Amino acid sequence: RIHFLHQVGLDYLTLDRLSSTLSGGESQRIQLATSLGSRLVGALYVLDEPSIGLHTRDTAKLIRIMKDLRDLGNTILVVEHDPDVIRAADHLLDLGPGAGELGGHLLAEGTVKEVTANPNSITGKYLSGRLTIPVPKHRREPGREHLKLTGARIHNLRGVDIDIPLNLLCCVTGVSGSGKSTLVHQVLYRALMQALNHENGQTEGGAPAHLFRELSGTQHLNDVILVDQSPIGRTPRSNPVTYIKAFDDIRALFAAQPDAKRRGFGPGHFSFNVPGGRCDVCEGDGTVTVEMQFLADIELPCEECNATRYKSAILDIKYKGKNIHDVLNMTVKEALVYFAGHPKIVDKLYVLEEVGLGYVRLGQSATTLSGGEAQRVKLASHLATARSITNRAGANEAAAKVRSRTLYILDEPTTGLHFDDVAKLLAAFRKLIEGGGSLLVIEHNLDVIKSADWVIDMGPEGGSGGGQIVATGTPEEIAANPASHTGHWLARVLKPATPKPEPELQTTV
Repeated sequence: RIHFLHQVGLDYLTLDRLSSTLSGGESQRIQLATSLGSRLVGALYVLDEPSIGLHTRDTAKLIRIMKDLRDLGNTILVVEHDPDVIRAADHLLDLGPGAGELGGHLLAEGTVKEVTANPNSITGKYLSGRLTIPVPKHRREPGREHLKLTGARIHNLRGVDIDIPLNLLCCVTGVSGSGKSTLVHQVLYRALMQALNHENGQTEGGAPAHLFRELSGTQHLNDVILVDQSPIGRTPRSNPVTYIKAFDDIRALFAAQPDAKRRGFGPGHFSFNVPGGRCDVCEGDGTVTVEMQFLADIELPCEECNATRYKSAILDIKYKGKNIHDVLNMTVKEALVYFAGHPKIVDKLYVLEEVGLGYVRLGQSATTLSGGEAQRVKLASHLATARSITNRAGANEAAAKVRSRTLYILDEPTTGLHFDDVAKLLAAFRKLIEGGGSLLVIEHNLDVIKSADWVIDMGPEGGSGGGQIVATGTPEEIAANPASHTGHWLARVLKPATPKPEPELQTTV
């Protein structure tokens, strides 16, 4: 049984590890190990991005396990974005062309070779090299401002020293279990929170002073923000448009309509978080929970408001022929056109489009967003803040940068992202840096790593065999380091690819 855990690349886990501390990818791989041990035949396994949290080296182990399960006589259906897993497939189904309402079509299917040759497939274009995320021609060089942490000591970290250059994109890499999250989340982030006097100097888990020896360079920062994949809200009333503060302006717009003024409706009447205009029965949720004896509670659409969340009088107020419920049902793309004459609203919504969330509905419940989507909504919120700071500073760009000296910490932001979305994410990163921010990103995605200005590679292995800094430098320097597992795979993507020509369309007369 333990051998199966070793096979799925989880040899670094201790046997007493609490299951609640495992990542989603680790949990999936434990289930895979269980399946491998059961030796089932004739089963259908459905996996949703099993490569999450996996280093490129470990992805090969995952592919081998899936092939072993297949060879036993099973069918493996995998939702995946990792190019190595996609190339290892026997049969591909490529959906698109866009996301949300723009998707839902089967663009191409067949072998990898057939999908790659299909001109309709965006995935095929990236697999063939016709579309690529290019290696940056120029990288930002580390300046004088650095953040230094010495003597980090917890779990498998044994007195680790880390030097993070600021005002650029810095990636923390390494094989699974090498100590990346431990170093960045449990030590560095908590130490910065305390040093910058957040939460009155108290952080979760108490003072982390015993976890490191010294922290310097905090005078170069005004703030530290952890952009993780935790939900943006836990109730149906939490949604993207509320999180990015665009709903305030939308409610003010509806309250300014002549009908609303005549009836004495203010912006608060168009909120479903406070009494007034919201439905009194469901309290703005749109659903009513029915408690079932001996069974799980069920949620039903509210019969009073017909799941619109508002009283009928509020729904009578319209702008451009649509009421507040209609607006909340719009996608971000649709809303950008609808609110074209209102730059304050458009500016806030546009950042959602920038991070690849143009398909999300404005009022979509936070509970229905994936971890990757929630993380990108948070990123959009910070992009909007950085943009407003820059706009307020006007031509004085230096003043804007001084005000927004923020370190953004992201943990695998590419989770759930297609190649095309990764390109949009990198563009969003550039905007945060241009606004005076610094980015520290824990990542396995080679397209992000090759686009970084600086890389800190941990390892050399996972668990007790890791917890050390193996190499630091530009992606090219990491790729040239023989001790770095990341460098071995990075060298392959840094080589300029020769794009294949677009296949010619054959017309049948």
